[in-house]
Amino acid sequence: MIVLGHDVVGTGSSLETIGQATAAELPDVALVIVGEHSDRALDLIKEIVAEAACPVIAILDVQDRAFVDRAARLGIFSYLAHVDDPQEMQSAMDISLQRFAEYHALEGAFGRRAVTERAKGILMERHGIDEQQAFHLIREEARRTNAKMVDVAASILGSYRLLSGGAASTPAQREAQSRESEGSVE
Repeated sequence: MIVLGHDVVGTGSSLETIGQATAAELPDVALVIVGEHSDRALDLIKEIVAEAACPVIAILDVQDRAFVDRAARLGIFSYLAHVDDPQEMQSAMDISLQRFAEYHALEGAFGRRAVTERAKGILMERHGIDEQQAFHLIREEARRTNAKMVDVAASILGSYRLLSGGAASTPAQREAQSRESEGSVE
């Protein structure tokens, strides 16, 4: 990688320290060189992917379809076999970095969507309105306060937890709790 102008960090990291090294060094990409001990390489890939700090590229000395299949299920973003051309390595790194950025953007979008959906559910329950009306309320509040919709939705979730005593409950759960408390009073 020095040929390409990149800094190499964490060379020869062990399975026990690879997660910490990845989190501490924050590399742009992790290269796992696969030799005779492909199970060890799979373990390293698994640890690095669990940290989700960077994309992983497996570098194989021989083409091994079974290894690539297993590594793909663990989350590698690319692999190379017989790396002779530095530009091929750079291309794999560029593609992996682009896909990694897209993956995180998509993951963030799903997270924002989940927050908004839960907030709409709270508004629907509290106000007896439909999904479209709940969305409209969130959007209008975001416009009125010049805030992002996800921030308004997050504040709805936070206040709901606070007002409901820390644990959000459904109407059915509250009804069951009410019946239990009425039964114990008699």
